Amino acid sequence: MPQMVVRIKVKDYISQKNMRMSQDFLDKLEEMVRSIIDKAIERAKANNRNTVMPRDL
Repeated sequence: MPQMVVRIKVKDYISQKNMRMSQDFLDKLEEMVRSIIDKAIERAKANNRNTVMPRDL
């Protein structure tokens, strides 16, 4: 599967907060992002739409 989350952007953001990031954090974040998107897609489909919108989140 293609990567959804840009590793360096997440790492930079966390670094700005004076924290470090483990690799398994990014793996879990990827999983959560995919789940959120999948749920939004299902909601859009349930409302007979082909466009995912903020309200689907």
